[in-house]
Amino acid sequence: MSAFYDLASLTKPLVTAPLALAFLDLEADRRWALGFHDRLLPLTVRQLLSHSAGLPPWRPYTGEAVAAQLRRAVPDHPLLRPATPGLATYSDLNYRLLAELLEAETRVPFRKLGLASGLSPAPWVEAPQYVPDGPDAAAWTLATDAPLPPRAAHLPHDANARAGMPGHAGFGTTAPQLEAALTRWVAAGWPHRMALDVAEGEQGSRWGLGLQVLFSGTGRFGQLLSRLPQGIGIHVLDEPTHALPAAAPALRSETGGPSGWWFHLGYTGPALFYRPADQSCIALLLHRSRPDGLMLDVEALRARRWETLARFVGQWKG
Repeated sequence: MSAFYDLASLTKPLVTAPLALAFLDLEADRRWALGFHDRLLPLTVRQLLSHSAGLPPWRPYTGEAVAAQLRRAVPDHPLLRPATPGLATYSDLNYRLLAELLEAETRVPFRKLGLASGLSPAPWVEAPQYVPDGPDAAAWTLATDAPLPPRAAHLPHDANARAGMPGHAGFGTTAPQLEAALTRWVAAGWPHRMALDVAEGEQGSRWGLGLQVLFSGTGRFGQLLSRLPQGIGIHVLDEPTHALPAAAPALRSETGGPSGWWFHLGYTGPALFYRPADQSCIALLLHRSRPDGLMLDVEALRARRWETLARFVGQWKG
């Protein structure tokens, strides 16, 4: 039986962004609809998809409107910090607002809308492999007096998602299920519409409408993937092992040019890569957990992704 994975933030490009592109006007000003009555600049779906709406990275999902939450001061924490002025700042709040707009526009619950993706919305019948709480759990207790949502085997690992926050996480999959979903996703043209360079982001990143430019350069995934020939098709790399790989090559601070690939990463370990030139697509299904059950740090998770991609590229003699 295939292992079941919590896709975490891969929900954004695989579920929420396609729905937004299908049902929502990208340019209409949504300030009033979303309660941002004191915002001076327009708030559009294009900005939400590209993380350029100026929203901070995260707030706990307590049922309160985002605009109301943002009026209150919060302690210092990387997830609670303000957005970087003038640069796209990756934020779960953008996709929370997209889900609200979709439900208002269609009058259909987001979970039901998401079934069109072919992926499985939580609560799941199958429980994914356990991943420990991450920084979101600590930030939750700093930003609200509401209790941290309890863990349950069949709910997402992310605190906001298990609290019921739609749009940014909450879908899971097996490898065969994801391959079928990706085949439909690519055939429908959704990633091609997302791979449109629209916003400069923090730390030199470039955002499209749901996907991010993957740069080449030493120690970067684009360095590996640029060696793949054209026309490789769609691949899901399923790696349920807990074994820790050797360290990935050192990541140099300077980037190379765009690799021709676009990507998105998931908090629980999965990753998604897409090349518009030939509609090639690679998905990694990994778990962010050490053999001893502790959370993998960023470098250990990068090493796991690097090893999986390097092995795949090697099969093509790249």
